[in-house]
Amino acid sequence: MNGAQFLCETLLANDIDVCFANPGTSEMHFVAALDQQPGMRCVLGLFEGVVTGAADGYARMARKPAATLLHLGSGLGNGLANLHNARRAHTPMVNVVGEHARHHLAYDAPLTSDIRAIASAVSTQVQTAASPESLRDDVAQTVAAALQPPGGIGTLILPADIAWSEVPAGTVAPRLSKPEPARVADAAIEQAAQAIRSGRALLLLGGDALFHAPLLAAYSICRATGAEMLAETLGARMQRGRHAVPVAKLPYTVDAALERLRHVEQLILIGASEPVAFFAYPGKPSTLAPAGCRVHELAAPGHDLADTLQRLCLALGVELLTEAPAVAPAQLADAGSGPLNARAVCLAVAALLPEGAIVSDESVTQGRSFYEASLGSAPHDYLQLTGGAIGQGLPLATGAAVACPSRQVVSLQADGSAMYTVQSLWTQARERLKCLTVILSNRSYAILHNEMRNVGVEHLGRNASHMLSIGDPDIGWAQLAASMGVASRSASTVEDFIQAFREGLAAPGPFLIEAVLP
Repeated sequence: MNGAQFLCETLLANDIDVCFANPGTSEMHFVAALDQQPGMRCVLGLFEGVVTGAADGYARMARKPAATLLHLGSGLGNGLANLHNARRAHTPMVNVVGEHARHHLAYDAPLTSDIRAIASAVSTQVQTAASPESLRDDVAQTVAAALQPPGGIGTLILPADIAWSEVPAGTVAPRLSKPEPARVADAAIEQAAQAIRSGRALLLLGGDALFHAPLLAAYSICRATGAEMLAETLGARMQRGRHAVPVAKLPYTVDAALERLRHVEQLILIGASEPVAFFAYPGKPSTLAPAGCRVHELAAPGHDLADTLQRLCLALGVELLTEAPAVAPAQLADAGSGPLNARAVCLAVAALLPEGAIVSDESVTQGRSFYEASLGSAPHDYLQLTGGAIGQGLPLATGAAVACPSRQVVSLQADGSAMYTVQSLWTQARERLKCLTVILSNRSYAILHNEMRNVGVEHLGRNASHMLSIGDPDIGWAQLAASMGVASRSASTVEDFIQAFREGLAAPGPFLIEAVLP
């Protein structure tokens, strides 16, 4: 058995049976090894950002890692933005990055680079396979990094000669156990309970605390004690809809976030980080908790968050409720009629969303009303752009659809960020994925227009206008999708959009709607 075959055996032994790939010359032995494993599903992405973003979406929904296959440092570098997003989401992932044969490195061939330096920025663990004899331990350490709660990115650098060399006879693929999440200390639970009793407390929830049972426990606490709760601004995965606990998000903009937290005296972090501004602005603070507010990190993302909230209920003497508060179903009539606008799109999607859907939201500015509108949607999972590096939405949807082939995936996607990883549409077509993409086409980087106003610039000249617009020429989204094998429609009225969305839900494979906005 050569090194590449052994690596495949180890991945499969640890239930890593999907590989999102964009291979090159140095990975051909690993490709050949994958070809011998019918239990491994290999999904090709035509850009490495699609590969890494899809592995992120897959793991968020499958609750286990996928592998990626990337070509040397340049291929890894192309996938870096979505690895940054995955790191912020605490996504488990195993990256296999090919490297030149060890004896060839001395010649500084054109594609030689410092792969370890590139990988270190986004990886929990970076391991270079040193020899055929050490490969077993090298692979085991990489997989172990991915399995650590709450999830990590393990990157294995695999030199070509180790891939083609025989491993020692009798080497057995290691089977690793996934560690249990840590349990919060009793003293920390009691301290948080005392903080809540003192009044003006707010629970800031992130990670797995945004799943149904932990949210219900948090809601029980708030209802009984008068405390408040918020979700972190960009959560990896949230269970939402009219049978879930309605929870608002901490606002994105600095002024709105400061106003929302202005009265809070005790801020309790459960799976979330202390809130900070996304960017610095003249005269505005970087941290968002008000002066004098005590911040308690009760539980980090790697803790057992469901257990934490249940025990906090017990410490407070709060009865754990069994049902979320009733929410009225979203109504299609609310979308109105006539010329299409962003709010109408969000209201229509919220009303038409099927039960069990998965929403990948990278709508940025135009889709901000969807979150509130979808409180009354059918039960669904909601995925977001965790690290702020745009170009995640379409790959995230692709990976989620691979993980959950029987569920409808809906992408709410800004047109500017969609162009970063538009190759995802091709992968969706090839894999016959149930992905319905809504492109909110306003032909502008609208969020950057807002940011210019935030720094005091109200009137844009020619240079700035050209950098913040993606019109002239306009992108023909319906034609672009069709060229990659995705059925598509363009809609400029509410009536046309509703008809197109229903058509997309009925389609057997991927479907794209260009929502043409003013």
